[in-house]
Amino acid sequence: MRSRPITPLFNAVNQAVSVRATGAPLLKVDQLGLGYPTRRGRKQVLADFSFSLEPGQTGCLIGGSGSGKSTLLRAIAGFEHLEGGSIWLDGLEVSRPGYNLAPEKRGLGMVFQDFALFPHLSVAANLASGLTRLSANEREQRVLHELERVGLADLAPAYPHQLSGGQKQRVAIARALAPRPQLLLMDEPFSNLDPELRLALRSDLYRLLRESATTCLLVTHDQHDAFALSDMVGVIHNGRLRQWDTPYALYHTPCDRLVADFVGEGVFVPGMAKKEGVETELGFLSGRAPEHLVGGRVEVLIRPEDLLHNDDSNLALPISERVFRGDSFLYSLSLPSGLELKVIVDSHHNHNPGEKLGVDVALDHLVVFPAQQ
Repeated sequence: MRSRPITPLFNAVNQAVSVRATGAPLLKVDQLGLGYPTRRGRKQVLADFSFSLEPGQTGCLIGGSGSGKSTLLRAIAGFEHLEGGSIWLDGLEVSRPGYNLAPEKRGLGMVFQDFALFPHLSVAANLASGLTRLSANEREQRVLHELERVGLADLAPAYPHQLSGGQKQRVAIARALAPRPQLLLMDEPFSNLDPELRLALRSDLYRLLRESATTCLLVTHDQHDAFALSDMVGVIHNGRLRQWDTPYALYHTPCDRLVADFVGEGVFVPGMAKKEGVETELGFLSGRAPEHLVGGRVEVLIRPEDLLHNDDSNLALPISERVFRGDSFLYSLSLPSGLELKVIVDSHHNHNPGEKLGVDVALDHLVVFPAQQ
């Protein structure tokens, strides 16, 4: 079911907006551009930024600090004015140069990195604060329902200072979902949580979004969060969207070296591209290299899962470093060229640095890029 439509909110606005587009995605960002003045001129934060989300989808944008992730969320929420391009919600244009629909009229929910709960209000009152259009009885029922969904019904009378970090984040999510927003925006929702709590809350959020069919866009620097939650994932670098794709495609078929280097723990091994594969110091790696690279120097992306431990393998490499992970070891293996590969091995196979470890190369996807000069 689609959440409360945004149309009535727009009808109350006197400024002209575009006609609703039929069959449109719920969120569309089209060639967005945004910057701000500095002492040395103007800094471009986002440029030629385009992507879309269908109703009920969860999307995630990942990138390093300063890449423009949070600025984009603020622009979608209506807190930033565009210099170029446009933003559309449910087929209606809400932002373009010279026009910006007010944030409170966009029908959005937002979860901030620091939770942003009202400290002087109880948990129940925090949720009720966004439900002013409902009757008192409807408000009470909605608050109870949302608190039950996040497992905090018993804490309705508590205050934020009495809650743990995980409980505060659950309240923040419940408050954002209570008004039935058509789009939920989340800014680094798990960054303040410990690893175990992070996993639990990530699982709960996935369930909540699927149960409510809420369209969601979150930004994070953690690719594990992105892959676990999202239908679509994008990589941002220097204010530009390098690739917007499914998590599987993004990981296995990155569009360029930057995306390949950002996602996963890969190492680029030099080689010579041929029609049926690439010749490297690891041996001949079978697969189809791009035709325009055949006959030239290339680099092949090798990730830890591309290497399988095999004591009987003809390829045995010295261990330079070992990291114990409980259920596994992460070994660093030295190639003759000095490059170091990573391989994950079951923790029952305990080898010391300096020993040689036999491995087989098992590439399901040959990811090849031109050799860097």
